[in-house]
Amino acid sequence: MRVALILLVLAVSISCVFAQSPTGKPLNIYVVDVEGGNAVLFVTPSGESVLIDSGNVPPGATRDADRIMAAVRDAGIKQIDHLITTHYHGDHVGGLPELANRIPIREFIDHGANIQPAPNVDPILQQYSELYGKAKHTIAKPGDKIQLTGVDWRIVSAAGQVLKTALPGAGRPNAPCAGFKPQDADPTENAQSVGSVITFGNFRLVHMGDLTWNKEFDLMCPNNRIGTADVFIVSHHGQAISNSPVLVHAIHPRVAIMNNGTRKGGQPDAMKILFSSPGLEDLWQMHFSLLSGQEYTVPGAFIANTYDEQPAAMPVAPVAAPPQGQQAPPPPQHNGTAYYFKISARPDGTFTVTNTRNGFSKTYNKERS
Repeated sequence: MRVALILLVLAVSISCVFAQSPTGKPLNIYVVDVEGGNAVLFVTPSGESVLIDSGNVPPGATRDADRIMAAVRDAGIKQIDHLITTHYHGDHVGGLPELANRIPIREFIDHGANIQPAPNVDPILQQYSELYGKAKHTIAKPGDKIQLTGVDWRIVSAAGQVLKTALPGAGRPNAPCAGFKPQDADPTENAQSVGSVITFGNFRLVHMGDLTWNKEFDLMCPNNRIGTADVFIVSHHGQAISNSPVLVHAIHPRVAIMNNGTRKGGQPDAMKILFSSPGLEDLWQMHFSLLSGQEYTVPGAFIANTYDEQPAAMPVAPVAAPPQGQQAPPPPQHNGTAYYFKISARPDGTFTVTNTRNGFSKTYNKERS
């Protein structure tokens, strides 16, 4: 009888493991270079796919669709099952019409109506409405789930609203809330961002789009409603109008991945918050940021892309932002080969990040160092 009971327990344990990862394959995540925009592709062990955002407006549209499709080919998928558009800024939705010409998209998910009309985005959103009119269209609300096999995908912010009930295992008091200092209210699409918490067994990833500073407080204070994360896709390209300690320090990421541009994101104020986050082991950057200089950047092995015309040396000091009301000179060009970061996660919490530019990869074991 005892032997039979032990065998039954083993069988149930094994079945639970395979329920989390039915094929034994990892959850693969591709953080694609779209030049200071956003495009992150998730492919589950069962072959289901989720794309968060679709890159930049023209002339980036064709370029960024090419770059997303490179990740699609590596993943071996034939369609995008779910496309989440976090918000309607050109660097997050601009590449969509071209991408939709390349690959079928089965479901379009967004926060609802655009609150910030703009000449460079309005025509794209007209095409967007035509696309989702022929497919499934879902307006996300905090607390919603995206149905995926073996992966728990929760929406935690959308349309300026945030999750009110803590996720399982979360809800503890958030100490950084006591020192929070609000910024000016953000009336733009950034504050409307669709934010997600993705759980695969013991692996967790947080992606908040461009959710801004004050909205982070609404979600995370006085109690942390989303818990901790292994990987944080750095909000808003690493800009200092997002990434407050009440979010970054509270989720205790082991790894942060910043989808920044050469002169978009990575400012010193944001870098200080990231580097001081408790338990952070590594920060990976899509580009060297002139705004952080060598003073606040990471070693080259952790940077995915260089410039088309690489300078002999990078400046130590951050480049000063232009005076208020003045435009900065054009950023260094990078229209050649683009490289992505690939994350392969296992349900036991182990994950590997690979820089496809230089082949450097690092595995983070299920036990924190």
